[in-house]
Amino acid sequence: MTDKIKKPTMKDREVRKFAHFDIRSADAGEGEQDELYVEGYAATFDEPTVLFEFDGVEYKEQLDDKAFAEADMSDVIFNYNHAGKVMARTRNQTLQLSVDDKGLHVRARLDGTEEGRKLYEEINGGYIDRMSFAFTVSESSYDRENHTRTIRKVKKLYDVSAVDIPAYDTTSLSARSFFEAEAEKEKKALARAKKRDEVKRNILKAIAKSN
Repeated sequence: MTDKIKKPTMKDREVRKFAHFDIRSADAGEGEQDELYVEGYAATFDEPTVLFEFDGVEYKEQLDDKAFAEADMSDVIFNYNHAGKVMARTRNQTLQLSVDDKGLHVRARLDGTEEGRKLYEEINGGYIDRMSFAFTVSESSYDRENHTRTIRKVKKLYDVSAVDIPAYDTTSLSARSFFEAEAEKEKKALARAKKRDEVKRNILKAIAKSN
């Protein structure tokens, strides 16, 4: 099953942070001795991650390796916990984004603002070591058998952020609603199947009695 979202709104903006994504201080390049860089992966491909659990069933999500192929990444910002002052930005080339076989790689220069320099020290000290990204989806599919949503196409990437809050807390209401709706559909389908089986058994019993 494939879902296409044509007109994303603010409520459609989703945020993800998965357990294996990390951020770390990076060595400056030649001639960049006074510049402060951090880098890491804000997203990795084809790694199903459990976002929710309903009635003992785990609902997962993963990114297709072509998810960013058509994404609008023309003006992406880097900040902290998806809020506060902008510390780096693609538009002024202090934020560099690249997509490789592993996922979405981020390299941000943080010495341009006081907040950025403070964040660099916290990352360098190991106090903050995770990243997250905010985006909208233009196409996704859902595998009901494996309870897994695959994001096929990211429509727009808004920001990448250093974060310190758990993955479940950063998952958007939009995604939560999606999985809750799927869980409800699966419950209704199971109830209908049970009812059909019950009707079938009753018919077979009636036939057996008549014979």
